[in-house]
Amino acid sequence: MASPTPTLPDHMRAQFLDAFKQPYNLRLTLLPSITSAYDLLIKVDAASYCHTDAVLAEGLMKPYPSSFPHIGCHEFAGTVVSLPSFPAAPASQFKIGDRVGVPGRSYHPCGSCFECVDTGRPDSDPLGYSVYCPHALNHGISAPGGFREYAIADSRQIAPIPAGLSAVQTAALMCAGITIYAALKRCGLQEGQRVGILGCGGGLGHLGLQFAVKMGLKVIGVDNVEGPLALARALDTGARILDARVDDPEEIVRQIGNEDGKTEQAEMGLDAVIILPESQKAFDYGVNLLKNHGRCVVVSFPEKGFHISSQALVFRDISVTGSLVGSNKTLREMLEFAAEHQIRGVIKRFPLSKLNTLVEEYHKGGGGKFVVDMALDDGE
Repeated sequence: MASPTPTLPDHMRAQFLDAFKQPYNLRLTLLPSITSAYDLLIKVDAASYCHTDAVLAEGLMKPYPSSFPHIGCHEFAGTVVSLPSFPAAPASQFKIGDRVGVPGRSYHPCGSCFECVDTGRPDSDPLGYSVYCPHALNHGISAPGGFREYAIADSRQIAPIPAGLSAVQTAALMCAGITIYAALKRCGLQEGQRVGILGCGGGLGHLGLQFAVKMGLKVIGVDNVEGPLALARALDTGARILDARVDDPEEIVRQIGNEDGKTEQAEMGLDAVIILPESQKAFDYGVNLLKNHGRCVVVSFPEKGFHISSQALVFRDISVTGSLVGSNKTLREMLEFAAEHQIRGVIKRFPLSKLNTLVEEYHKGGGGKFVVDMALDDGE
C-alpha cells in the first residue's frame, strides 16, 4: 500500500552561494516545483560535499554556475515525498516514501541527441536517456543541488537505496562512489590483476580501495599527506599503501616484479592506475608504476591539464583514458555492490546550518567524506 502524500511546508532552508570565493548563506526559500513528467520531489536526508563543490565555489568551473544565488551539491540522498500529477505522466517506478540516491547527472536530458539514442556502449541506459547528454543539467553545477531541505530529481537519474545503507552513506556514494567504481570498471581488469589508486586517502580514493579489493584486484594505494595516509591504512583492506614522498616508484615496480616472478622490466608493474589528484607529480608517479601496455585512467581535471610523456605512449604502449561518471545502470550496480560487500565511507557529519564549518574542515585535508546530515539538530 502506497504511503500517503505528506503535508509539505511552503518554505525550506537552503544554503546559497551568492558569489565566488564567499561563504554559503543559509536562508528560507520556496520549495521547488515539479515541472516535468519525470520529476520527483525529494526530501533531502543527506547531502555530501565533493571537491567539485570547492572548485565551483572558487570560480574555476566557469561558466558554471551561470547565475547567483546558487545551491551546490551534486551527491545527495533522500525520501520521495511527491510525484508528478500531469495527465500524461508515465507510471513511475518510485512511490512516496521510497529512499533514493541522487547523483548530479543527468537532470532533464534532451532524449534525442546522439548520446541519448546511442544504446550500444557498455552499461548504457535505455533509449532516450544518457548521463552524457550535452544538453542535460547537473545538480549543484548547472542546476540547484542538494544543500537544501527539498529538491527536484529526474526519476531516470536516481537509484533506490538498498537495505542496510543509510542516507548519509548513500549520499557519499552518489558522486565519489559511482565515479571511482566506474573508473575501476574502465580499467578493464580481471580478478587477480593489479591496480594503483593515486590519492587513496581522499573521498574517492578510500572508497576505491574498498571497491577494488572486493573486486578481487591486487591493490596499491598512494598518497602524500599524513591524514589521508593514516585513513587509508586504518581501513585495513589488505591494500598496500605507499607514501609518495619516500617510496620510489621504480623500486616498487621491481618489488612487484619479484613477487610476480618476472625477469623483464617491461613485464613488471601495475596493469592500471587511477589518477585522482590534480597533480602532475601524482600523474607521473602513477604512469611510472605501470607495466608495458598498462592503462592510466584519469578522473581529475586540473585547470592546466597533465603533461603526458610521448615515450610512455609510444615505446611502452601506455594508454590514457578519462572517466567521469557512470550510467544509471552502473549507479544501481554500484549501490548493490556497496551494500553486499559493506563498502562504507569514512564520514564526518554536519548539520545544514554548519556547511561553512564543513568546508573549513574539508580544506584541512584530513581525507574521507564530509556530509550534511539533515537529521542533526543543532538548535537553529
